Amino acid sequence: MNILIVRVSSLGDVVHNMPMVADIRRHYPDANIDWVVEEGYTSLVRLNPYVRHIIPIALRRWRKSLGKAATRAEIAGFHRQLRHEAYDIVFDTQGLLKTSIVMRLARLAPGGKRVGLANATEGSGYEPISRIFHTQSVKVGLHTHAVMRARAVAAGALGYQPDSTADFALEAPVLKTAPAWMPTQPYAVFFHGTARAAKQWPVENWVAVSRELQLPVLLPWGSAREKLAAEALARQMSQATVLPALSLMEAVTLVQHAALVVGLDTGLTHIAAAYCRPTVELYCDSPRWKTEGNWSPRIVNLGDTGAPPDVAQVVQAIHQVLSAAEAARSGGDAQNNEA
Repeated sequence: MNILIVRVSSLGDVVHNMPMVADIRRHYPDANIDWVVEEGYTSLVRLNPYVRHIIPIALRRWRKSLGKAATRAEIAGFHRQLRHEAYDIVFDTQGLLKTSIVMRLARLAPGGKRVGLANATEGSGYEPISRIFHTQSVKVGLHTHAVMRARAVAAGALGYQPDSTADFALEAPVLKTAPAWMPTQPYAVFFHGTARAAKQWPVENWVAVSRELQLPVLLPWGSAREKLAAEALARQMSQATVLPALSLMEAVTLVQHAALVVGLDTGLTHIAAAYCRPTVELYCDSPRWKTEGNWSPRIVNLGDTGAPPDVAQVVQAIHQVLSAAEAARSGGDAQNNEA
């Protein structure tokens, strides 16, 4: 069976789509699974060994230069790649008109079907018009977690129940050389930056938390504004380092090796949770139920829309996730000794 997933963005949503892939392969071990994703996220999807082919799309870039011949040639090449394989099922788990059009452009095998969401979840960007291209629309609950939403769509189409903890199946990135900024000792990462001001956590809180740690703190950033904020934070912390600009795979390596991640509701924080690193997720102005990491005791989620956590809660959560990580290591060491 050939399956195509259309989930083009954003970073956190692409991460939360990963367990759907593991579910399909668990129930249909011989399935070939391809994925259409924004070009900037192809390296992330490539870390999932269950994905056969990745078809990059560049909607964000193309819309700025549709009149150029080079752009039209790229779009034609994408269309050829999309039509190269005949698919038994094409999934659109994003539920937008643009993604449903991509789903419609894919070539179906005889008897194949196009499957998507029948309805929105609370606060989602779902567009009901996307259903016009569906062969089958799967209804989900109003308060369905982002991970379970994608898993439910696949389960509804393929006739099984999501029956285990979410499996992101992400392998570790392989970089050609170790980054010069990577510490040799354990470290913490603070994902302090976010595009929306209401989702930010006060500077004084980050500083207070850093004073409770026995770990050096690394401060990544994703824009000029976030870099300035990171530099301001570092000036008030005793052992903090502002990182250089990172590629996506360098950022994934950063979280995959971190002893602790404290971060806002952003894609990179969700990647840390997907790897089950000791992670404290901070929700200041977004609903926690939609994306909270609920698949590991090494993840604690704090705050909610309009109710950011305080410093004491975050410090307590840090102790909790580090203790859970230590218990997991001790359990693994005991099993190795018995073996």
